[in-house]
Amino acid sequence: MEKLSFVKNGVLRLPPGFRFHPTDEELVVQYLKRKVFACPLPASIIPEVDVCKSDPWDLPGDLEQERYFFSTREAKYPNGNRSNRATGSGYWKATGIDKQIVTSKGNQAVGMKKTLVFYRGKPPHGTRTDWIMHEYRLASTETTACNALKNKNSTQGPVVVPMENWVLCRIFLKKRGTKNEEENIQVGNDNRLPKLRATEPVFYDFMTKEKTTDLNLAPSSSSSGSSGITEEVSCNESDDHEESSSCNSFPYVRRKP
Repeated sequence: MEKLSFVKNGVLRLPPGFRFHPTDEELVVQYLKRKVFACPLPASIIPEVDVCKSDPWDLPGDLEQERYFFSTREAKYPNGNRSNRATGSGYWKATGIDKQIVTSKGNQAVGMKKTLVFYRGKPPHGTRTDWIMHEYRLASTETTACNALKNKNSTQGPVVVPMENWVLCRIFLKKRGTKNEEENIQVGNDNRLPKLRATEPVFYDFMTKEKTTDLNLAPSSSSSGSSGITEEVSCNESDDHEESSSCNSFPYVRRKP
């Protein structure tokens, strides 16, 4: 029975209701390792795309979703191991340290994950963007086994792409949090309302909830814009409501003549 291909023109198209959310271990063991060893994949679901030949927004697929690609690493220098990750409008820059991918059973190291951020412009003066890429590669032990297998089954024909150069890339657009947007509400182009916690503290007079018309009480205010017609007199100056309520009399307001 012929396997169904879910990739059409480089774009992943799953049936309605299906989602592709593999773990790091599944990506390395079930997909990348099978790709490197030329074994059948669980499903034709990850296209082969040279991710550094295009900018991240020009790669096939839905920009709002995570996209997965098999790609090959191109050496930046002929005698070096550094990869060339420059694109038409910028470059991918590695950040942090590589994370080791281990199996859930046995804790065997099977791969490594590198995190990269896309920058616009030329290094080292590029502008950071929200595009993130996770690049998965096999562990050194897996690569050694792959080379041994390749030498054993080598033919006289030229090898176009070395198997150990395959990597699996997960590319997505990092979503900004809404916390900063709520704290900084933009008005117009240049004006912004100040943060709430940066303003002066607001005090509430909970005594105004009671009927105090006979005592001639008025709500107190800590704002500097008060009229100044009334002045508040209390037995103790305290912010604690329990302490102020223990006085002989309630705070009252004496009107100026």
